[in-house]
Amino acid sequence: MTYRPLTAAVTAIMAFSLTAPLAPLPVTVQSRATFDPDKPVDGTVSAAACRPYGFVLPEEREAERRMQSRMAPPPPAPPMPAPPPPPVVMSAHAPGAVEDVVVTGSRIRRSEAVAGAAASVASPAPRPLPPGFPPRPADTERYPDATPNPVKRVADEPVSTFSIDVDTAAYANVRRFIDEGRRPPVDAVRIEELVNYFDYGYARPRSAAEPFAITTAVVPSPWSPGRQIVHIGLQGYELPEAERRPLNVTFMVDVSGSMQSPDKLALAQKSMNLIIDRLRPQDRVAITFYASDVGTAVGPTPGDQKLKLRCAVAALNAGGSTAGAQGMVNAYQQAEAAFGPNKVNRILMFTDGDFNVGLTDNQRLEDYVAAKRETGIYLSVYGFGRGNYQDERMQAISQAGNGTAAYVDDLNEARRLFGPAFDKGAFPIADDVKIQVEFNPARVSEYRLIGYETRLLNEEDFNNDRIDAGEVGSGASVTALYEITPVGGPSQIPERRYPANRSIGVGGGDPDGEVGFVQVRFKPPGGDTSRLIQRVLSNSGNAAGSAPESTRWALAVAAFGQKLRDDPWMDAGYGWDAVLNQAQGARGDDPYGERAAFVQMVRAAERLPVQIRP
Repeated sequence: MTYRPLTAAVTAIMAFSLTAPLAPLPVTVQSRATFDPDKPVDGTVSAAACRPYGFVLPEEREAERRMQSRMAPPPPAPPMPAPPPPPVVMSAHAPGAVEDVVVTGSRIRRSEAVAGAAASVASPAPRPLPPGFPPRPADTERYPDATPNPVKRVADEPVSTFSIDVDTAAYANVRRFIDEGRRPPVDAVRIEELVNYFDYGYARPRSAAEPFAITTAVVPSPWSPGRQIVHIGLQGYELPEAERRPLNVTFMVDVSGSMQSPDKLALAQKSMNLIIDRLRPQDRVAITFYASDVGTAVGPTPGDQKLKLRCAVAALNAGGSTAGAQGMVNAYQQAEAAFGPNKVNRILMFTDGDFNVGLTDNQRLEDYVAAKRETGIYLSVYGFGRGNYQDERMQAISQAGNGTAAYVDDLNEARRLFGPAFDKGAFPIADDVKIQVEFNPARVSEYRLIGYETRLLNEEDFNNDRIDAGEVGSGASVTALYEITPVGGPSQIPERRYPANRSIGVGGGDPDGEVGFVQVRFKPPGGDTSRLIQRVLSNSGNAAGSAPESTRWALAVAAFGQKLRDDPWMDAGYGWDAVLNQAQGARGDDPYGERAAFVQMVRAAERLPVQIRP
């Protein structure tokens, strides 16, 4: 009889339709007779829209699993467990007593458990996570060491050299900690990434032939009487749309079990869709993934096949361990498949940075990425999540890959990074950008660079074109701040015993005279030979109140970072109120509310307890 299979099929279809979530129909639906997987089309992701491309969405897979589990026979009942042995009652101080207790699966001493309980009462608990987030895992986050730069004597080391840093990961990550009611770890606060989060409205370059314009100012230090701040701003050239090369982008997506929360894979998928929104027909995108194993959701695909790309993103599902190294190899293979010397060839990695299968050594991963960088394929890293966020690894990989590193703490940050600002990272205008400042010993006795602790270079590295440095994208800007002590000012370095070892500086003369000399060295994208831009650094004589708004805002952000780090070079009397007043007085035009949000973050940080655990 033939009606039984037909009935079973109808029953299965009805069951699936009841269990699968309803989804809107795509904007464009092609019938199976006319379906062309290579035809440009966009639309709403749904099970029906994605099935012709061969993608099964996670909710569809889950509905099928539930249906199969209902049709399967129930498992046999487990045998009754044996009754537990009677408890042994012992005095905690009796000879031979077991003083160990079990707390959440870990064995600790009873005295330590009591001490831990007391500590938990004394310290305020972190704010609860939003609904849908899993419990916080044990904190295994790792950050690169960022000990504050020391004060340098100009007579000994008149030259300061560093690689530029356009990353903003630290700002969003610091905001995440403060939003959770926790003070961020000291090494998570990279001051240059806080400062570079904001647009300062610097004067723009006039042509692509010289892609940087340099802005400088010298103003009194707000937190250290008798000293001054040197503000250096570097504004990059913004490429016209017609000059933006085709993109060859590969998404490298971490789909391991650690990514299974709304602030990780789900947020990464929304981020990728924002990039897909901006793709042009000449762009190509491949989507790869890695967990216990690696795979390719879709190979290099034209940017106008947006629905196909969106379906590939929606089909990603988290589970398993993290074979990041194998995933990296697979992503580079896809990038090489669509490589072109006239393209922007880039891998975008979406991850919490937690590699736990295969090669996990940071140095070897860094060497591999650096070797691939020489082929013309760069790698940028976008971090997600909390608890096991591996910032140290992600910084190392992105720097080796000539890419950027950013942290995505919420959808608003995703919109900022992957909306119009995406062009600043996607279309490079210069490679290996280095800054060198030489201070005039007749006017400056001491200096310290604020931030950039992980980007310092040797003086001889500046002219060496084989030394890697940072990349700058279209329209991006870089800000650097030095605190200097004028000759005759309050020295932070004690005088030496022997006269031959002492620095004898003579100030005076023109108050607007030369404080130092700024040099910027860069290579054209893909070039081998660097070019040089030079600028005299003069003391403009700006008083604190008459300093440019951009300088005053940069100082507010730098002060905030130094307070969070408890840096030793700030005057002890410069408190949170002073930081707040500095920011309030420099908010200026704030079309997107970013400066207003910063002011609220300062208010929240002031109330946070100081971290006492390592």
